[in-house]
Amino acid sequence: MTLASSNGAKLYVEVTGQGIPVVFVHEFAGDCRNWENQVRFLSRRYQCITFNARGYPPSDVPTDIEHYGQRHAVDDIANVMRHCNVKKAHIVGLSMGGYATVNFGIAYPEMARSLVIAGAGHGSDPQRRDQFLHDSAELADRLLSLGMQEGILHYANSAIRRRYKEKDPRGFEEFNRQFAEHSPLGSALTTRGYQMRRQTIYQLQEQLKGLNVPALIVTGDDDEPCLEPALFMKRTMPDARLWVVPRTSHPINLEEPDAFNHALLQFFTEIDAHEKR
Repeated sequence: MTLASSNGAKLYVEVTGQGIPVVFVHEFAGDCRNWENQVRFLSRRYQCITFNARGYPPSDVPTDIEHYGQRHAVDDIANVMRHCNVKKAHIVGLSMGGYATVNFGIAYPEMARSLVIAGAGHGSDPQRRDQFLHDSAELADRLLSLGMQEGILHYANSAIRRRYKEKDPRGFEEFNRQFAEHSPLGSALTTRGYQMRRQTIYQLQEQLKGLNVPALIVTGDDDEPCLEPALFMKRTMPDARLWVVPRTSHPINLEEPDAFNHALLQFFTEIDAHEKR
């Protein structure tokens, strides 16, 4: 365990294994513990770096909403890498972390060997944008007024997580137990300062056209809000591959860890072999 400094916040970082670095960026409802299956598998060959985003203890929880946002999330990845003396890495992000991964590739293409963008796109549909913003604001209010345990009940049991509950009830229970351990203030400020203010996937069209970093875009076929954004990224980015995982919802790496791990290994092997030539 170590602490990395990034734009006024200390971030909790774990490093496991040796080799080409892989940095994992977690989702809103998760933290670095959600990558345990990937770390155990990939650290046999790679240096795996996981960290908790700002607002997620034991990382710092800034109290100013302006200390949260897409640019902070992107710079936090870069500063974690610098803290670990890593110049270039495979970047893997899920959901909120997937958004950060896309934007990291845009801002720091020279630091990315590849991008794995999983479950990214919630809030992008222009027809449902107002509802997304309304629901997000309500979630932030519930977290602050009720606390994590009660405030997350509706969110944690939403349709985009139903397959996880069906496939792995024990894992689903553990996930929600860890979710409930998060900071209500940090989660609320993340919602309002980051998720509600970030650009949608469609608003990134021009930047994505110029993003030449190899990318693997992953979505579950039961994660409805992410299907069209995934297709859009595949059609827009010059070097993108698309993997749609059948009968799978939002937390792909937790629902189908074996398939996810082997897809990452195959993708990284392809990219690393190409870079060596």
